[in-house]
Amino acid sequence: MRKRIDIRALIDKTQEYLPSETLALIEEAYEFASQTYEKKRGESAQGELEHALRTAILVAELQLDENCIAAALLHELPPKCGVGFSELRRRFGAETSKLVEGLARLERISLPEAKETIDIETHAESLRKMLLALSKDIRVVFIKLADRLQHMRTLKALPPPQRLAIAEETMKIYAPVAHRLGIYQLKWELEDLAFRYLEPAKYREIARFLAAGRGERERYIAQVTKVLKEELERAGIKAEVTGRPKHIHSINRKMEKYATTGKELSEIHDLLGFRVLVDEVQDCYSALGAIHSLWRPLPDRFDDYVANPRDGVYRALHTTVMCMGTTPVEIQIRTSEMDRVAEYGIAAHWRYEEGVKRDARFEERMAVVRQLLDWYKDIGGAEFMESISTDVLSDRVFVYTPKGEIKDLPQGSTPLDFAYRIHTDLGHRCTGAKVNGRMVPLTYQLQNGDTAEILAAKGDRGPSLDWLNPSLGYLKTSHAKEKVRQWFRKREREENIRRGKEMLEKELRRLGISLAEEEIASLFKYESVDDFLAAIGYGDVSPHQIATKLAVQKEPTFPQVPRERKAPAAVQVMGIGDLLTHLAPCCNPVPGDGIIGYVTRAKGVTVHRKDCPNIANIDQKERLIKVEWGREDQFYPVPVRIEAWDRVGLLRDISAIVAEERVNIAAVNTTDHDDQTTSIFLTLETKGITQLSRLLSKLEGVRGIISATRQI
Repeated sequence: MRKRIDIRALIDKTQEYLPSETLALIEEAYEFASQTYEKKRGESAQGELEHALRTAILVAELQLDENCIAAALLHELPPKCGVGFSELRRRFGAETSKLVEGLARLERISLPEAKETIDIETHAESLRKMLLALSKDIRVVFIKLADRLQHMRTLKALPPPQRLAIAEETMKIYAPVAHRLGIYQLKWELEDLAFRYLEPAKYREIARFLAAGRGERERYIAQVTKVLKEELERAGIKAEVTGRPKHIHSINRKMEKYATTGKELSEIHDLLGFRVLVDEVQDCYSALGAIHSLWRPLPDRFDDYVANPRDGVYRALHTTVMCMGTTPVEIQIRTSEMDRVAEYGIAAHWRYEEGVKRDARFEERMAVVRQLLDWYKDIGGAEFMESISTDVLSDRVFVYTPKGEIKDLPQGSTPLDFAYRIHTDLGHRCTGAKVNGRMVPLTYQLQNGDTAEILAAKGDRGPSLDWLNPSLGYLKTSHAKEKVRQWFRKREREENIRRGKEMLEKELRRLGISLAEEEIASLFKYESVDDFLAAIGYGDVSPHQIATKLAVQKEPTFPQVPRERKAPAAVQVMGIGDLLTHLAPCCNPVPGDGIIGYVTRAKGVTVHRKDCPNIANIDQKERLIKVEWGREDQFYPVPVRIEAWDRVGLLRDISAIVAEERVNIAAVNTTDHDDQTTSIFLTLETKGITQLSRLLSKLEGVRGIISATRQI
């Protein structure tokens, strides 16, 4: 080897928390790895040893035991140098060898091949292996996360396609797992590094913005820190105060949120975070009072994660105040022990010793993971990814039963999810819910600290298929959705086929689409139409999924707009350069419709739906030309007809639903009838079939509306 890499940094880190007698195992593992790499790997030896050493340092920063550190140094020797597990067991003991074997089982997901994207089945298999390792010996996952972070830090050396594949897998699997384990120190860096390669333009924009205002920001942080310290000292509270900008990926999420209100990055003020570390729990609340007496707190921006720990691990007080009277700033207040747990999650208090009982909260969380893996063991790739991402890896809320028991649910869960979390039968019989003593709709999103009470029918009541419609927002968790599907699967097949046929016809009629059942069934890979209709009947395929599939295929068949519209750049004329295109006013196509172009004599290409009667009856077939939808960031006017019982406030309620979907109403007309009903004709500017389907589903849920359909 050209240059020996020093182990001193690793030894210094381990001496901060491990007894001196444990260092012999670590030094021996390093020496063996160094000699083996030098003998077997030639020119690449130094780089591979350095990677192993830096991974071990990350493991030591998590303050894991000496076996974990040794395993981090040795974990790539079996696949890369052919070292046998029996030799590792003989040299370093069963505990270290077991960890290396666990890491070897994850080796197939270590680094993706050099390709632009990874298929969903590969992602699902990677995640399944991670969770299995997590449920058996969580230390394997700790080491794997450190290994991935070290790979991400050196990602620039790899070819661009491989960088993208690794970054994508990191964002979809490794960062969420780190988040679920509460290891935020690793999570933030994994997200930022992955974001850097997945969306380089956005990353550079934010990085340049932060760099441009660095001097001013540092002065502001110093000023706020000084004022905070002085105020806490006056209150007799000993505290350490620090401030820093938020992480780049979290700033990007904030940008996306603020973009809906028309704000740009330069207009977002709450990009800084301050941390107050105190000695005791009671000091947290004392510091909170002092801060609120100094600066005005913003309403609905306070979270007590001390009394209600987030994810069962994270504890702190969060408050947002108008700092200096002008700028909103988030302040986190926690003890030093809470701070360590906040940075390193479960790893912060993990000490694996034979015969020692593990932390009760840790065991409870691992039991949930094992149970979920059992539930999903037969589920395929895409559904497994969706289920685990929703039920395991998402942010959590903690909700109380009337008896004071705490239930852990994904953020965004509803009372129905809560009911199914308690018992399947309670979910099936649910008729209503109370939260904190007052009635709420079943679509209410539960918040941390809520007390939920489920109202249930006494009879043998079953669930509603509407609960499976994602547009209506009844259910969040995949577990609850699967229980509803199971209930409907047990119904008679003929009844499910009949119900499915009615639902399919209603959805096609509502969207103004004319396609044979066989064509749609084939899009979903069903050979039998009856099997497809039965799947719709028991909820395996929803109307929203049908609309989405049609939009993705761009080859299905989507009312009269009073003026001809110029087709935006979203329509591409195949095989020819730029041509003037117009959307035909006779059939008014939108993305998701099958379309065809007609070459006019003076106006370029007019784009029609393929099933447009004017196209079917045309004589000059040679003037037809292939076109297809391109970009989907355009808006298209779609005439919609609503039949409803007339009542005060009907238009207001319709407008509110449309506004929630961020759709513009370009025109509206109403016609009243003698039987107290009314017909409402809207022109809605939508992005395509998927959005239109979702919006029509929501409109049909408005009180008094009989039907909402695309006008033909």
